[in-house]
Amino acid sequence: MEVSLILGVVVGVVLGLTGAGGGILAVPALVNGMGWSVQEATPIALIAVACGAALGALDGLRKGLVRYKAALVMVIGGIPFTKVGLAVAQRLPPTLLLVLFAGLTLFVVARLIRQTLQKRASQDDADRTMARIDPTTGRFRWTWRTASLFAGFGALTGFMTGLLGVGGGFVIVPAMHRFTNASMHGIVATSLLVISLVSSGGIVVAVANGASLPWPTTALFAAATALGMGAGRKLSSRLSETTIQRGFAVVLLGSAASMIVKVFGNM
Repeated sequence: MEVSLILGVVVGVVLGLTGAGGGILAVPALVNGMGWSVQEATPIALIAVACGAALGALDGLRKGLVRYKAALVMVIGGIPFTKVGLAVAQRLPPTLLLVLFAGLTLFVVARLIRQTLQKRASQDDADRTMARIDPTTGRFRWTWRTASLFAGFGALTGFMTGLLGVGGGFVIVPAMHRFTNASMHGIVATSLLVISLVSSGGIVVAVANGASLPWPTTALFAAATALGMGAGRKLSSRLSETTIQRGFAVVLLGSAASMIVKVFGNM
Protein backbone atom coordinates (compact mmCIF):
# COMPACT_ATOMS: atom_id res chain seq x y z
CA MET A 1 0.00 0.00 0.00
CA GLU A 2 2.80 2.41 0.88
CA VAL A 3 4.45 1.73 -2.48
CA SER A 4 1.29 2.55 -4.44
CA LEU A 5 0.85 5.74 -2.39
CA ILE A 6 4.36 7.00 -3.18
CA LEU A 7 4.09 6.03 -6.83
CA GLY A 8 0.73 7.78 -7.16
CA VAL A 9 2.03 11.06 -5.72
CA VAL A 10 5.01 11.05 -8.12
CA VAL A 11 2.78 10.36 -11.12
CA GLY A 12 0.37 13.11 -10.07
CA VAL A 13 3.13 15.70 -9.67
CA VAL A 14 4.43 14.97 -13.17
CA LEU A 15 0.92 15.14 -14.61
CA GLY A 16 0.33 18.49 -12.91
CA LEU A 17 3.64 19.93 -14.08
CA THR A 18 3.47 18.87 -17.71
CA GLY A 19 -0.14 18.13 -18.61
CA ALA A 20 1.32 14.88 -19.91
CA GLY A 21 3.42 12.04 -18.68
CA GLY A 22 1.07 10.72 -16.03
CA GLY A 23 0.26 7.52 -17.85
CA ILE A 24 3.68 7.11 -19.36
CA LEU A 25 5.01 7.01 -15.79
CA ALA A 26 2.05 5.30 -14.10
CA VAL A 27 2.31 2.07 -16.07
CA PRO A 28 6.08 1.59 -15.53
CA ALA A 29 5.64 2.55 -11.87
CA LEU A 30 3.02 -0.16 -11.38
CA VAL A 31 4.90 -2.72 -13.47
CA ASN A 32 8.12 -2.24 -11.50
CA GLY A 33 6.72 -1.21 -8.12
CA MET A 34 3.87 -3.71 -7.90
CA GLY A 35 5.22 -6.48 -10.14
CA TRP A 36 2.27 -6.38 -12.55
CA SER A 37 2.18 -6.92 -16.31
CA VAL A 38 1.42 -4.03 -18.68
CA GLN A 39 -2.07 -5.46 -19.26
CA GLU A 40 -2.74 -5.58 -15.49
CA ALA A 41 -1.32 -2.10 -14.87
CA THR A 42 -3.13 -0.32 -17.73
CA PRO A 43 -6.69 0.02 -16.27
CA ILE A 44 -5.36 1.02 -12.83
CA ALA A 45 -3.10 3.61 -14.43
CA LEU A 46 -6.00 4.96 -16.47
CA ILE A 47 -8.19 5.39 -13.38
CA ALA A 48 -5.46 7.23 -11.51
CA VAL A 49 -4.58 9.44 -14.45
CA ALA A 50 -8.25 10.19 -15.19
CA CYS A 51 -8.87 11.28 -11.58
CA GLY A 52 -5.74 13.43 -11.40
CA ALA A 53 -6.32 14.98 -14.83
CA ALA A 54 -9.95 15.77 -13.97
CA LEU A 55 -8.84 17.88 -11.00
CA GLY A 56 -6.35 19.76 -13.16
CA ALA A 57 -8.97 20.24 -15.87
CA LEU A 58 -11.47 21.69 -13.36
CA ASP A 59 -8.84 24.17 -12.23
CA GLY A 60 -8.19 25.09 -15.86
CA LEU A 61 -11.92 25.52 -16.54
CA ARG A 62 -12.25 27.75 -13.49
CA LYS A 63 -9.43 29.95 -14.81
CA GLY A 64 -10.83 30.03 -18.34
CA LEU A 65 -7.80 28.27 -19.84
CA VAL A 66 -9.44 25.20 -21.40
CA ARG A 67 -10.15 25.22 -25.13
CA TYR A 68 -13.27 23.15 -24.55
CA LYS A 69 -14.43 22.92 -28.18
CA ALA A 70 -11.02 21.59 -29.26
CA ALA A 71 -11.10 19.21 -26.30
CA LEU A 72 -14.57 17.95 -27.27
CA VAL A 73 -13.46 17.22 -30.84
CA MET A 74 -10.40 15.33 -29.55
CA VAL A 75 -12.54 13.31 -27.13
CA ILE A 76 -15.06 12.40 -29.85
CA GLY A 77 -12.20 11.36 -32.12
CA GLY A 78 -10.35 9.54 -29.34
CA ILE A 79 -12.77 7.38 -27.38
CA PRO A 80 -13.66 5.01 -30.28
CA PHE A 81 -9.98 4.31 -30.85
CA THR A 82 -9.39 3.23 -27.25
CA LYS A 83 -11.21 0.01 -28.12
CA VAL A 84 -8.94 -0.49 -31.13
CA GLY A 85 -5.82 0.02 -29.01
CA LEU A 86 -7.09 -2.32 -26.30
CA ALA A 87 -7.89 -5.02 -28.86
CA VAL A 88 -4.34 -4.79 -30.23
CA ALA A 89 -2.85 -4.90 -26.70
CA GLN A 90 -4.79 -8.06 -25.82
CA ARG A 91 -3.27 -9.83 -28.80
CA LEU A 92 0.34 -8.88 -28.09
CA PRO A 93 2.66 -10.77 -25.71
CA PRO A 94 3.57 -8.94 -22.46
CA THR A 95 7.26 -8.72 -23.38
CA LEU A 96 6.49 -7.01 -26.68
CA LEU A 97 4.30 -4.47 -24.86
CA LEU A 98 7.22 -3.74 -22.54
CA VAL A 99 9.45 -3.17 -25.57
CA LEU A 100 6.88 -0.88 -27.16
CA PHE A 101 6.51 1.06 -23.92
CA ALA A 102 10.26 1.49 -23.55
CA GLY A 103 10.55 2.58 -27.18
CA LEU A 104 7.74 5.10 -26.79
CA THR A 105 9.35 6.51 -23.65
CA LEU A 106 12.71 6.93 -25.38
CA PHE A 107 10.97 8.66 -28.29
CA VAL A 108 9.37 11.16 -25.91
CA VAL A 109 12.74 11.72 -24.20
CA ALA A 110 14.42 12.41 -27.56
CA ARG A 111 11.71 14.91 -28.47
CA LEU A 112 12.01 16.69 -25.12
CA ILE A 113 15.78 16.97 -25.44
CA ARG A 114 15.43 18.29 -28.97
CA GLN A 115 12.93 20.92 -27.84
CA THR A 116 15.18 22.16 -25.05
CA LEU A 117 18.24 22.39 -27.30
CA GLN A 118 16.72 23.63 -30.54
CA LYS A 119 15.60 27.23 -30.92
CA ARG A 120 13.08 27.44 -33.71
CA ALA A 121 12.61 30.70 -35.56
CA SER A 122 9.29 32.45 -35.14
CA GLN A 123 8.67 32.18 -38.89
CA ASP A 124 9.05 28.40 -38.68
CA ASP A 125 6.47 28.31 -35.92
CA ALA A 126 4.10 30.42 -38.00
CA ASP A 127 4.49 28.13 -41.01
CA ARG A 128 3.54 25.10 -38.91
CA THR A 129 0.47 26.70 -37.35
CA MET A 130 -2.60 24.94 -38.75
CA ALA A 131 -5.18 26.04 -36.18
CA ARG A 132 -5.15 29.69 -35.21
CA ILE A 133 -6.78 31.61 -32.40
CA ASP A 134 -8.52 34.76 -33.60
CA PRO A 135 -7.05 37.65 -31.57
CA THR A 136 -10.35 39.54 -31.71
CA THR A 137 -12.44 36.72 -30.22
CA GLY A 138 -9.79 34.76 -28.33
CA ARG A 139 -11.15 31.55 -29.89
CA PHE A 140 -10.00 29.15 -32.58
CA ARG A 141 -11.04 29.90 -36.15
CA TRP A 142 -12.96 26.73 -36.92
CA THR A 143 -12.55 25.20 -40.37
CA TRP A 144 -12.65 21.63 -41.65
CA ARG A 145 -8.86 21.57 -41.41
CA THR A 146 -8.98 22.68 -37.78
CA ALA A 147 -11.59 20.08 -36.89
CA SER A 148 -9.71 17.33 -38.75
CA LEU A 149 -6.47 18.29 -37.00
CA PHE A 150 -7.96 17.98 -33.51
CA ALA A 151 -9.86 14.80 -34.43
CA GLY A 152 -6.55 13.29 -35.57
CA PHE A 153 -4.89 14.24 -32.29
CA GLY A 154 -7.79 12.59 -30.47
CA ALA A 155 -7.67 9.40 -32.55
CA LEU A 156 -3.96 8.90 -31.83
CA THR A 157 -4.53 9.70 -28.16
CA GLY A 158 -7.34 7.16 -27.92
CA PHE A 159 -5.35 4.43 -29.64
CA MET A 160 -2.32 4.91 -27.37
CA THR A 161 -4.61 5.04 -24.33
CA GLY A 162 -6.07 1.65 -25.17
CA LEU A 163 -2.78 0.11 -26.25
CA LEU A 164 -0.50 1.21 -23.42
CA GLY A 165 -2.67 3.10 -20.91
CA VAL A 166 -0.65 6.27 -21.36
CA GLY A 167 -3.43 8.87 -21.35
CA GLY A 168 -2.09 10.63 -24.44
CA GLY A 169 -0.92 13.94 -23.00
CA PHE A 170 2.48 13.34 -24.59
CA VAL A 171 0.63 13.47 -27.95
CA ILE A 172 -1.68 16.42 -27.28
CA VAL A 173 0.72 18.86 -25.62
CA PRO A 174 3.52 18.81 -28.25
CA ALA A 175 1.01 18.57 -31.13
CA MET A 176 -0.95 21.63 -29.98
CA HIS A 177 2.27 23.47 -29.21
CA ARG A 178 3.57 22.82 -32.73
CA PHE A 179 0.44 23.20 -34.84
CA THR A 180 -1.56 25.88 -32.96
CA ASN A 181 -0.83 29.28 -31.48
CA ALA A 182 -2.53 28.54 -28.15
CA SER A 183 -0.66 29.46 -24.97
CA MET A 184 1.17 26.71 -23.11
CA HIS A 185 -1.07 27.15 -20.05
CA GLY A 186 -4.12 26.73 -22.27
CA ILE A 187 -2.59 23.69 -23.97
CA VAL A 188 -1.84 21.97 -20.66
CA ALA A 189 -5.34 22.67 -19.29
CA THR A 190 -6.97 21.43 -22.52
CA SER A 191 -4.77 18.34 -22.51
CA LEU A 192 -5.82 17.50 -18.95
CA LEU A 193 -9.52 17.67 -19.87
CA VAL A 194 -8.99 15.39 -22.88
CA ILE A 195 -6.89 12.96 -20.81
CA SER A 196 -9.54 12.74 -18.10
CA LEU A 197 -12.37 12.01 -20.56
CA VAL A 198 -10.49 9.70 -22.94
CA SER A 199 -8.96 7.78 -20.02
CA SER A 200 -12.44 7.39 -18.53
CA GLY A 201 -13.60 5.96 -21.84
CA GLY A 202 -10.62 3.62 -21.81
CA ILE A 203 -11.55 2.40 -18.33
CA VAL A 204 -15.08 1.59 -19.44
CA VAL A 205 -13.78 -0.29 -22.49
CA ALA A 206 -11.22 -2.21 -20.40
CA VAL A 207 -13.76 -3.26 -17.75
CA ALA A 208 -16.29 -4.24 -20.44
CA ASN A 209 -13.61 -6.49 -21.91
CA GLY A 210 -13.02 -8.30 -18.61
CA ALA A 211 -10.27 -6.29 -16.92
CA SER A 212 -10.10 -6.96 -13.17
CA LEU A 213 -9.29 -4.17 -10.72
CA PRO A 214 -7.80 -4.60 -7.22
CA TRP A 215 -9.99 -1.86 -5.77
CA PRO A 216 -8.10 -1.03 -2.52
CA THR A 217 -4.82 -0.52 -4.38
CA THR A 218 -6.56 1.22 -7.26
CA ALA A 219 -8.36 3.68 -4.96
CA LEU A 220 -5.19 4.48 -3.01
CA PHE A 221 -3.14 4.97 -6.17
CA ALA A 222 -5.82 7.22 -7.68
CA ALA A 223 -6.14 9.32 -4.51
CA ALA A 224 -2.36 9.73 -4.30
CA THR A 225 -2.24 10.76 -7.96
CA ALA A 226 -4.91 13.39 -7.36
CA LEU A 227 -2.93 14.70 -4.37
CA GLY A 228 0.24 14.87 -6.45
CA MET A 229 -1.65 16.64 -9.23
CA GLY A 230 -2.53 19.51 -6.92
CA ALA A 231 1.09 19.88 -5.85
CA GLY A 232 2.30 19.70 -9.44
CA ARG A 233 -0.11 22.41 -10.63
CA LYS A 234 1.11 24.77 -7.90
CA LEU A 235 4.76 23.98 -8.59
CA SER A 236 4.39 24.51 -12.36
CA SER A 237 3.91 28.27 -11.93
CA ARG A 238 7.31 28.52 -10.22
CA LEU A 239 9.37 26.63 -12.80
CA SER A 240 10.30 27.51 -16.37
CA GLU A 241 9.11 25.38 -19.28
CA THR A 242 12.70 24.39 -20.06
CA THR A 243 13.37 23.27 -16.49
CA ILE A 244 10.20 21.18 -16.47
CA GLN A 245 11.05 19.56 -19.82
CA ARG A 246 14.60 18.68 -18.77
CA GLY A 247 13.49 17.27 -15.45
CA PHE A 248 10.76 15.26 -17.16
CA ALA A 249 13.30 13.90 -19.66
CA VAL A 250 15.54 12.67 -16.83
CA VAL A 251 12.62 10.97 -15.08
CA LEU A 252 11.55 9.31 -18.34
CA LEU A 253 15.07 8.04 -19.00
CA GLY A 254 14.98 6.27 -15.67
CA SER A 255 11.55 4.89 -16.47
CA ALA A 256 12.68 3.60 -19.88
CA ALA A 257 15.75 2.00 -18.33
CA SER A 258 13.58 0.18 -15.78
CA MET A 259 11.35 -1.16 -18.55
CA ILE A 260 14.36 -2.35 -20.57
CA VAL A 261 15.71 -4.16 -17.51
CA LYS A 262 12.28 -5.74 -17.11
CA VAL A 263 12.37 -6.93 -20.72
CA PHE A 264 15.72 -8.64 -20.27
CA GLY A 265 14.51 -10.11 -16.98
CA ASN A 266 11.61 -11.76 -18.82
CA MET A 267 13.88 -13.37 -21.43
